[in-house]
Amino acid sequence: MSTTSTSQKLYYSIGEVAKMFDVNTSMIRYWEKEFDILKPKKNKKGNRLFTPKDLENLKVIYHLLKERGFTIEGAKKKLKDNKTDTVNTADVVARLKEIRKTLMEIKKHL
Repeated sequence: MSTTSTSQKLYYSIGEVAKMFDVNTSMIRYWEKEFDILKPKKNKKGNRLFTPKDLENLKVIYHLLKERGFTIEGAKKKLKDNKTDTVNTADVVARLKEIRKTLMEIKKHL
């Protein structure tokens, strides 16, 4: 997932979300179909509107599938069995990546 911080918005478009996670919009739609925890709202035109909570759920899904190499079925089982533990792990990994990036920037300026 891209570590660029975004301003807190109420809703994000599927294009914005795909860019944040560096995946295609079709992958986001596929994950929405496969994972029950991912249910973005839709406007009258049918456009998906992702909330910050949806982004947190996507972060967990992304972590399991892309960073840990789980299959779709494996990720579903992991989420079902122990969502809290998975969320905490994803948060720790994201925070460590931010810290690493900061340290690399400091190292460049030395």
